[in-house]
Amino acid sequence: MWRELGIALCLMLVLEGVLPFLYPRRWRNMVVRLAQVDDGTMRLAGFVSMLVGTALLYLIRQ
Repeated sequence: MWRELGIALCLMLVLEGVLPFLYPRRWRNMVVRLAQVDDGTMRLAGFVSMLVGTALLYLIRQ
């Protein structure tokens, strides 16, 4: 299980790095806009992201 977790974390880092590498100016502008979003909206976005990720994992693992 630890091996799979390590692989997942590595893939997450690769995917997270694609946008700053390809479009650094756009990515910076997006981060500035995200800094202005209130906490409630950010929590909701994080919660929805976790639910979608969990649902996709469930579908893939069947």
